[in-house]
Amino acid sequence: MAMATTAAQPRGIILLAHGSRDPLWRAPIEAVAAQVRVSAPGTSVLCAYLELCPPTLPEAAAELAAGGARAIRVFPLFFGVGKHAREDLPRLVAQVQASHPGIAVELLPTAGEYPELTALMASIALG
Repeated sequence: MAMATTAAQPRGIILLAHGSRDPLWRAPIEAVAAQVRVSAPGTSVLCAYLELCPPTLPEAAAELAAGGARAIRVFPLFFGVGKHAREDLPRLVAQVQASHPGIAVELLPTAGEYPELTALMASIALG
């Protein structure tokens, strides 16, 4: 007897960065979102910011939830693991999870914690 398969839950991705009033500062974060869309057409991906510019993490999560996302991955685009990564982000993600109990919310490690990114930056530096 064959097992029934279930369709993958619609997933959304939030690229979370610090934020700036300068719209040019956001260009690299938005470029990552554009690359996600090219690499995985149909994937819902939004940028969100801790402060100084919209949208906030809760706003982006609400937009993904309204669009039907049943799972959300939050990818903090931070190189270091400072107070924001250690304290603020887990608290914010817990708030998002509490606001959307039917949605699985996953906080990924910060970008700087991935050895692949460290190796890529070293390769770029070496030219």
